[in-house]
Amino acid sequence: MPEGHSVHRITRQFERNFVGHVVHASSPQGRFAVGAAELDGRRMIDARAVGKQMFLGFEGDVWLRVHLGMYGAWDFAGDILMDATIASANGRMGQTNQRGTFLDAPNPDAVVFDSAGENSLTSIGAPRTTRLRMSESEKEGNGLETFPPEPIGQVRVRLLTDTICADLRGPTACEVLDPAQVEAIVAKLGPDPLLDPGAVAEERFTSVVRKKPTPIGLLLMDQNVVAGIGNVYRAELLFRARLNPHTPGKQVPEELVRELWRDWSKLLRIGVETGQMMTMDDLDPEAYRAAMASREDRHWVYKREGLPCRVCGTHIVLEEMGARKLYWCPSCQA
Repeated sequence: MPEGHSVHRITRQFERNFVGHVVHASSPQGRFAVGAAELDGRRMIDARAVGKQMFLGFEGDVWLRVHLGMYGAWDFAGDILMDATIASANGRMGQTNQRGTFLDAPNPDAVVFDSAGENSLTSIGAPRTTRLRMSESEKEGNGLETFPPEPIGQVRVRLLTDTICADLRGPTACEVLDPAQVEAIVAKLGPDPLLDPGAVAEERFTSVVRKKPTPIGLLLMDQNVVAGIGNVYRAELLFRARLNPHTPGKQVPEELVRELWRDWSKLLRIGVETGQMMTMDDLDPEAYRAAMASREDRHWVYKREGLPCRVCGTHIVLEEMGARKLYWCPSCQA
């Protein structure tokens, strides 16, 4: 399932390429025909991400809500404008649209493509006439001979301008809402560090966690507690905090809960700016390059079951928690 950083990056694609343009909406699959007809011919005026959910605003107080879920993905095609998040020749990544944060690669040569197809530093939104798959792994496809391209597969909704096409497949949620309905959904979600970067959001997260008898490993996946964290970030955040995932939230020391929030804020910004869930710190240039090229070198515990812990050598454990796979070190996180 795409985690918060991917949804924020997809939203930026819409900000850059669709907002301000009249959009033709259709449902090649047919399942969203009524909703598409309601959106068709309206100008897109806003694009927002909150955790794993995105909201596209149209003239007339009409919103399209999309939750990609386990299988959803956006494909973009056409003359895609370059996103603001890019790496320049000196290795500095561009300013983010939300907070103006800068991150630096250890050296210019560290900007590389991911061998597994996860988005590289520069591939998102680069000018091209190709199809971009915007999901957990953002992949570049084949060049287009005609525009718009023929729909491929079960396209729930197609959004089309004169130069850009966006196709949505397999979402968990795809619905047209009014502003009150959007506000009601957002009100139920936990804080998102990119939207709520201040002390109020930290206090809200800390207060909720500290009242719950629920294991912290479940609380981090609860979108009503904190928005955007998925399976990868859960495992990595807990390891970085050296925290046992089974610890009840109310038994986690307050300062450690606050550190979890601050670390999530940091990792989310890195994920948005690089397109990759980089969770290892203080890497030398060679190690950084390897990590950006392959997720096997990017994480502390995620998908490393049976392998020795990078810190203590104990074998990483895999178990199920909340119907999702959980990876952790029984020694470092005892």
